[in-house]
Amino acid sequence: MISPAEFRTLQLRVHSLLADVPLHDVWAVDLPHVRAGITLDEFHRRMRAANKTEKLSGPAHVLVRLRRVLGRIFRLDGEQTGPAAPSFAKRLTVDDQAQSSVPAGAPDGPLRVVYRFKNELLLELANRTVHAAALSALTEMPDKYRYYFAVYVRKIGWITPLYMALIDPFRRWIVYPAMLKRIRATWTEVIP
Repeated sequence: MISPAEFRTLQLRVHSLLADVPLHDVWAVDLPHVRAGITLDEFHRRMRAANKTEKLSGPAHVLVRLRRVLGRIFRLDGEQTGPAAPSFAKRLTVDDQAQSSVPAGAPDGPLRVVYRFKNELLLELANRTVHAAALSALTEMPDKYRYYFAVYVRKIGWITPLYMALIDPFRRWIVYPAMLKRIRATWTEVIP
């Protein structure tokens, strides 16, 4: 994890879009500076072209699969649909929508796209436990790139704080470190 203060200094659209949504935590991983001008969008395109996804392995993969199974059993993952469904995409301006390379609401694995800009991607999940957003951002520095991953969580009921307290140790000690390790490995494989 890194300091939320460092993250908030970045020029990102998410800071104003989700200003009223608590930032749950933020992570970063440094990536090699192979050449100038690499964007998050390029990284994602190269990852897909090489059939490399951000799939986890080992204990992190088992935990994610277990969470999905328990979600089905306890009916935690039912998403609302239609105009009344909660979505951060409703906050987008016309300019935001025009700038996004993917339409809001498009599926991205188990999440939905809010927007995908050149160096910033915001995904969301709204189910019976949370309305959460996951942000990925890439910044170029003189000697490296830095990949940021932030999680925002909006409380939707009494279950949200209980649920987050239950999964936090697993996310913070197993899932997110494994995810960032995988991102770094994928970067070195697909970025020439």
